[in-house]
Amino acid sequence: MKKLILSCMLAAGMSLQAQDKVQMLLWEKDAPAEPASVGAMIDENDFTRNPGITVYVPKKPNGKAIIMCPGGGYGWEATGHEGHGMAEWFNGQGITYVVLKYRLPQGNHEIPLADAEQAVRLVRSHAKDWGVDPSKVGIIMGASAGGHLASTLATHYSSPETRPDFQVLFYPVITMDPTYTHGGSRENLLGKNPSKELETKYSNEMHVTADTPKAFIMLSSDDGAVPVANGVNYYMALLSNNVRASIHAYPEGGHGWGYGDGFIYKHQWKEELEKWLREEV
Repeated sequence: MKKLILSCMLAAGMSLQAQDKVQMLLWEKDAPAEPASVGAMIDENDFTRNPGITVYVPKKPNGKAIIMCPGGGYGWEATGHEGHGMAEWFNGQGITYVVLKYRLPQGNHEIPLADAEQAVRLVRSHAKDWGVDPSKVGIIMGASAGGHLASTLATHYSSPETRPDFQVLFYPVITMDPTYTHGGSRENLLGKNPSKELETKYSNEMHVTADTPKAFIMLSSDDGAVPVANGVNYYMALLSNNVRASIHAYPEGGHGWGYGDGFIYKHQWKEELEKWLREEV
């Protein structure tokens, strides 16, 4: 059992649907591939140490859980509009919502995936405490580079224990192919001159199988940061392997909109995702 770090009531401004907020370290002692990096209280301003989860438990859980991996090009983490800002909306649907603070790779490509797998283990091990059905744990919302981490877990999970039951991807980075990846995410994850083998390993469109979890993908057609071919090619790979998948491409909006009100299709994506979660999960 992992050490519970903090449990407190949500601020008064949160919806009455949201009951508890829990913060928990991912690792009790040294995290894999990074000795002596954990053990202190989570510092929300330090994105390279002390990986952990913040769990928002709804008043009336419906058994579903979503673990969110914020984006940030594997160089930082956009924990606001691609993280904590969505908690109230998901709790309002009865979904237990978890924001993952994962370690940034800094040249060590293994550690974000290790943290994502551990997050799934923790949620499933606390399923009873948080009103979660262990067969309805989704990794992830993931946004941008967080979408790469989410799709990496969906295609590279190491055991049934860490396999997500579904995936939700916002304008995701999927490939490490230099012709259409996001350059910053690629360099931060793999380094400046990665081997072809490493590049192929983290090009997730190449690792879809019939056992890959079902997916909901959304993006903007005018995304100038992450080419839309990332999401589209992943969607086609899912279909080729008979994996249920849905893709929503909005005509404009660029990149990185998350839960921001500036995205003119916010109402549409919320409605479409809510329906998908209700009917597919």
